Amino acid sequence: MKAWQFVETNEPLVLNEVPEPVPGAGEVIIAVQACGLCHSDVTYMTHPGTKAAMPYTPMTLGHETAGVISAVGPGVTGWQVGDRVGVCPSGKGFPGFFTPGGFADKQLVHVEDLARVPDGLDISLGAVATDAGMTSYHALVVRGGLTADMSVGVIGMGGLGQIATRVAVLKGADVHVAEPKRDLWPLAESLGAAGLVADAADWKGRDFDLVVDYAGFDTAARAIDAVRPGGTVVTVGIGAPEFTIPSQALLWNKNLIGSIGGTVADIEDLYAMMTAGDLAPAYEEIGFDEVQRGLERLEAAQVTGRLVARFGS
Repeated sequence: MKAWQFVETNEPLVLNEVPEPVPGAGEVIIAVQACGLCHSDVTYMTHPGTKAAMPYTPMTLGHETAGVISAVGPGVTGWQVGDRVGVCPSGKGFPGFFTPGGFADKQLVHVEDLARVPDGLDISLGAVATDAGMTSYHALVVRGGLTADMSVGVIGMGGLGQIATRVAVLKGADVHVAEPKRDLWPLAESLGAAGLVADAADWKGRDFDLVVDYAGFDTAARAIDAVRPGGTVVTVGIGAPEFTIPSQALLWNKNLIGSIGGTVADIEDLYAMMTAGDLAPAYEEIGFDEVQRGLERLEAAQVTGRLVARFGS
């Protein structure tokens, strides 16, 4: 079978012929139908420590997978051939980094990492929910403790920020967005954002209950200035490898926490919203042969929303 694999840092992925996986106890094989492209993939390809951290190379990337179970291993119950599933990327396997990911015809997955894709839900949305959806949802709802009476700031209207904005609106929060690209403002408004600024610095003294930073540059310090005493800032984005927070900014009992990944339960909550038609993230489909070019577009900031590679049967 074919797989797009990381071989060397700062080099393009290589399309290799690899053996088909065989399921062991508690495992299934997925015939991949959709796999999202993520800025994390670009980070893995360019970070100087990636190759040393991987258990082996070449490594098949892709951690936003959805498809159909094509084989089950010994002892697997509750799942059968033909089930439509998404894969939790922060579960037992950590696909696309510690185990082979979804930029391939087939993928080996632990059953603990499976989320059931509802009938009728487009498989591309099934893929988007597994990372872009899960990560944004977990930061906002689980780590941020979102409730309906909160005033919320969302920094960044990339793939994650768009989903978070809509989820926060659906859960009854008063949502405001900071996004420098003004061509994305109509999208934020269509998702239900009550206010927009180009720079989160304009929120200083705004006294939000919660701000979630999906950008990750110098935006965390601006987010701290935007929350009330006792409020919370959740950092998710990794646009820069480090940032500085003035110590005095935190002294008013403000909370700064990080968030990464999420759970199968997060993914299935998102599937319910998507199936109901309340959540419809923007995405663009590309072919399996366009994966490397798609990653180059991501690195060059030429993508709005999410890129999803569609392939398989």
